[in-house]
Amino acid sequence: MRYSSWLSKAAGAEVFLKLETLQPTNSYKIRGATNAVLKLAAASGKHKAPIVTASAGNHGRAMAHAAAAAGLHLTVYAPEHAPKTKLDAIREAGAELRLCSDYDEAERRAKEHGARGIGVYISPYAHPDVIAGAGTVAMEILSDLPKVETIVASIGGGGLISGIAVASEGHAEAAGVEVEASTPFTSSLRAGRIVPIEVGETLADGLSGNLDPDSPTFEIVRDRVKQIAVVSEDDLRRAIHDVAHHEKLIIEGATAAAVSAVAYGKLDVRGKKVAIVLSGANVDLDRWALVVGCR
Repeated sequence: MRYSSWLSKAAGAEVFLKLETLQPTNSYKIRGATNAVLKLAAASGKHKAPIVTASAGNHGRAMAHAAAAAGLHLTVYAPEHAPKTKLDAIREAGAELRLCSDYDEAERRAKEHGARGIGVYISPYAHPDVIAGAGTVAMEILSDLPKVETIVASIGGGGLISGIAVASEGHAEAAGVEVEASTPFTSSLRAGRIVPIEVGETLADGLSGNLDPDSPTFEIVRDRVKQIAVVSEDDLRRAIHDVAHHEKLIIEGATAAAVSAVAYGKLDVRGKKVAIVLSGANVDLDRWALVVGCR
């Protein structure tokens, strides 16, 4: 955990950063991926069942890392427009990469792959072992900051915020952040059920996409997450720049969502002790430099 003086001043709160950007594969995704792969490997024994997953990039990279360590074959379906650094890392770890037009197609094809019986499908956000792994983020935060009141995380499919909400229940509030270009939870909560959304272009590629109609994350978020903010693309650009300037850290667009909601008053955290999960740093450096240099 790292105290952030500029965020504390901006938010009128006591703000700390959970640096998941420094994890192996540079995102929190290694937690859930490792948990899921190790459990599958133990259950399959000498059979070494092949695995399939869908990913916007970070989960695929983490799964590739974990699968290689366990000696399991992995197929990753990912959007062709995902950052090159993420796609290259998946290939370099030895996974079979299949590119799709967008995340929704990647998820559909990965599920179909699993349904054909030629690979065990592990969802990047809806699998219970992935959610449980993500929950260890909150467990560590609570250990380091026992008096933390709010834990803030960006929301894509909801695996991270669900794990945090379950692990921190009774101890701290979980607050989530979506981007204007992709609001599966805000839209679904308003409707009272999971609904399809139109997905736009966004710097937060890791948060982009529809929600699996069977995902348990919807009910977890509905019942346990009391605040969800929505931030703009300009908020993301500003946060990427400000984190580079004040913290000397690289973050990707998905991570910037959580930071911007706290920094620019989109969440009610004034006067509280807050932890923000810096969820990932897998961004193409030329694009990152362009964003940082534009302000």
